[in-house]
Amino acid sequence: MSLLGKYIKQTGLFVCLCLISISALAQAGSKRIRIEVVNPTEKKKLYEPVVIKLPDLSLDFTVRSAIVWDGDTEIPSQLDDLTGDRRADELAFVLDVPAGATKTITIDLSAEKTTREYPAQVYAEMLVSDKNGKHVPITSLTIPGTSNIYNQLHHHGPAFESELVAYRIYFDQKQTVDIYGKFNKGFEIEESQFYPTDEQLARGFGDDVLRVSGSCGLGTFKGWNGEKAIHIQPVSSRSETIRAYGPVRTVVDVIANDWEYQGSVLQMTTRYILYAGHRDCEVQLFFEEPLQQEIFCTGVQNIKGSDSFSDQKGLIGCWGTDWPVNDTIKYAKETVGLAVSLPENILAGEANDKVNYLYLIQAPRQTQFNYHITFTSMKETFGYKTKEEWFAYIQEWKKEVVNPCRVTILE
Repeated sequence: MSLLGKYIKQTGLFVCLCLISISALAQAGSKRIRIEVVNPTEKKKLYEPVVIKLPDLSLDFTVRSAIVWDGDTEIPSQLDDLTGDRRADELAFVLDVPAGATKTITIDLSAEKTTREYPAQVYAEMLVSDKNGKHVPITSLTIPGTSNIYNQLHHHGPAFESELVAYRIYFDQKQTVDIYGKFNKGFEIEESQFYPTDEQLARGFGDDVLRVSGSCGLGTFKGWNGEKAIHIQPVSSRSETIRAYGPVRTVVDVIANDWEYQGSVLQMTTRYILYAGHRDCEVQLFFEEPLQQEIFCTGVQNIKGSDSFSDQKGLIGCWGTDWPVNDTIKYAKETVGLAVSLPENILAGEANDKVNYLYLIQAPRQTQFNYHITFTSMKETFGYKTKEEWFAYIQEWKKEVVNPCRVTILE
């Protein structure tokens, strides 16, 4: 064979090997999996959250895009980096699952980025005010524990909403969960920024419906001194971060570093997750080290003259009417229903103080636990109008919370 022939043969072999390598890389950068979603209840589940933890898949590539299929129907989804390392940790979407049914969902994961966009079904924002009164969007903020930036942040911390409700988290030692009620379903926070104008109110906008003051508002995680709920202090620093903006869920982290509490020094993250189609919000607590015998608390505000409900097994709720803000000329009294559902394995009893209906919490040797919060305002055209309706609803809601769909990865 001539030198030219050998060169052509070797070159051809090299090209083939390159193509094979490229093909192998392309295959290694994508993966199709199937999951099974089972509804164990006798009630249809709407907007059921489904979360796939990507590290559990043992992939050999970084996931940068995903497409979720329910049969031939593409389902909106999102990839979330929840640790700040610029790598997606979770894939999340919501799904309707008939009573007692099983659905098989196909997911295509890829190392390639995508230009796909889905309509937003949730919204989140955090704004800092400059010296000219302009509200500048920020994603994350950390301050020393001795500082107070409460009044420099518009609506005092991150705010987030679904079409049904809106929440905000105070950026201070109270870390209070406050609420915004709506007349009609839709998105309002980007325009009203939690403080609607007279013109917006005339158009049917909602507004702040609860004066939380020093209470735990709706399900705020607190310390307990044996007599009353206490704030998260002292700490070395505080951070609040919007981890995910949508389109199907918002994720907000509230971090307290070096919280000196009951003889311990705690590194604590409180995570709030609001899904599309939901009025309730999931609260996740993370601690860097296993807890010891510390006792905490959470619950709902004892609104002046309110009625309360407890099942003595982790569900606490109230229904009451009060002025929502100090400006009682512009705003009428608001009637709201509040509720918290806690897992039984962390309960250490019930206790009330002057401003709260509470459950005590103790979780020795644990580093994580979750609970759920929800509310309604009577102004809602789509909500609940009496305490009887509300207390009946939250008992059904708890059944849904404690019996989520079972998700199994098939391949």
